[in-house]
Amino acid sequence: METRSAKRRKLYFSENDQCDNGIDRISDLPDAILHHILFLLPIKSIAQTCTLSKRWRSLWCSFPDLDFNTINPLAISSGKYNTSSGAKRPRFISLKEMDLISQVLSIRDKHSYIRVLRFRAHLSFSFLNGLIRRAIRHNVQELDIEVATDDYFNLPRCVITSDSLRVFKLRSRYRGFRLPPSSVVAGGFRSLHTLSLSLVISFNQPCLLDLFTDSSFPHLKKLDLDACYGLKELKVGCRALEGLTLDNCIQLCGLDIFGTKLERLRVASCFDAYCDKSWVKIDASKLKVLNWEYNAITASSSLENLTSLHEASVGFILLHEDLTSAKLQSVSNFLSGLSHARSLTLESPCIEILSNRNYFTNLHTFSNLKSLELHTGFNKHNVQGLACLFRSSPSIHTLILKIINDYKIQRRQWNRDLWDMYTSEEEQYWQSQSQTLKPFLNNLNVVEIHGFLECENEVSLAKFLLKHGKALQEMTLCTGHCNYRDSLRRQKVRSQMMGFSWASSNARIAFH
Repeated sequence: METRSAKRRKLYFSENDQCDNGIDRISDLPDAILHHILFLLPIKSIAQTCTLSKRWRSLWCSFPDLDFNTINPLAISSGKYNTSSGAKRPRFISLKEMDLISQVLSIRDKHSYIRVLRFRAHLSFSFLNGLIRRAIRHNVQELDIEVATDDYFNLPRCVITSDSLRVFKLRSRYRGFRLPPSSVVAGGFRSLHTLSLSLVISFNQPCLLDLFTDSSFPHLKKLDLDACYGLKELKVGCRALEGLTLDNCIQLCGLDIFGTKLERLRVASCFDAYCDKSWVKIDASKLKVLNWEYNAITASSSLENLTSLHEASVGFILLHEDLTSAKLQSVSNFLSGLSHARSLTLESPCIEILSNRNYFTNLHTFSNLKSLELHTGFNKHNVQGLACLFRSSPSIHTLILKIINDYKIQRRQWNRDLWDMYTSEEEQYWQSQSQTLKPFLNNLNVVEIHGFLECENEVSLAKFLLKHGKALQEMTLCTGHCNYRDSLRRQKVRSQMMGFSWASSNARIAFH
């Protein structure tokens, strides 16, 4: 027997079915809403809707977001077109699929604009140039292209003179492209907000040197340059720029960056390691994040006005030739320019340089530094470099030490005799530094040592921090997996570390 509420629901739905009378209400929605719904589908599925009716054909012909990378997105390209890193890339679309892109652009409503055009392809320059020109005629706002060509090609000039283009990303996987003459480039890109270029061939082309200025890029906020071959010097002075990334510019000898709004900077695998007069200059008062990764050491470094720096990570490529007094001084100047950082990560070559016997320069005090992360092989020669950093970090709260366990590095295993021998070399050194390290020891709260294998160097440091760290609250020693014999030795070391008085009554130690 039906209840009254069930009868009311049945009556309501039957009345609404009669009122609808088969009307297609979805098609009556505004174009903007339907475009948003279609945006959630792959490009092929969107194209198939044009067969439903004239209304849906019109929607397809005016659809603003054309992402052709959704065609076979999981397929992998051949190694011929992979980047130098060896990472696998989604494959380029076929010639048949390229014809699809050409047809889609040809049937578009003349008055419709393109918000996004994105594709990857292996094609000729003439075909590429034609596609870009059609997109520009439809006032494209974002061009995201990854291409491989059989020969070098020139960047189409229509991209430079476009008034509608806001985002332009061009990644050439093979063989690369050239920029037009500086007289042409300097007068364009007036509306661009984001620019990303990969595999730029700039031999005998000085146009990049003074290109990135306010006059050429008054609205540029993000700039990414990757694999600019032949680029010797680069100056970036766009006042609106907020993010800058440089990758794989291995022939770079000079870099000058000035930005009043620059907040994020990443430079990786850059600079000519054998250039005797290489230099870097950075002046960015709003810079918050700096990543300096695997770069060759420049002959001179100048980092100025980095007063807003929050997070910095530094890693160099260390060659035997880099241990000259000039390059040691350059590294010191670079690190001192980071003195306002709140969080600092240093890779192993930095510790090696600070530990070098020819290094006599004191670092500037990192007065704002609260977190320090160090990656090191931690042999006996690294102890002085660590002490140098500790002296320069009087306000530090957290110390993270990641030990690189390289089989080439000889490290002495800890044993009972070493524990009882107060006059061991490392123990004596740390005790001699107890007075100069007082500010560091009086503020240190948290210590993490990863790769802790109970070797002499790390045990001596852990013991020293426990004995003198008055503010220490937590020490975590991450040892990883070990065999039965190593496990017994570790148990002995742990019991010994728990068996002497600590400077902080609130300290806790944990083993992982």
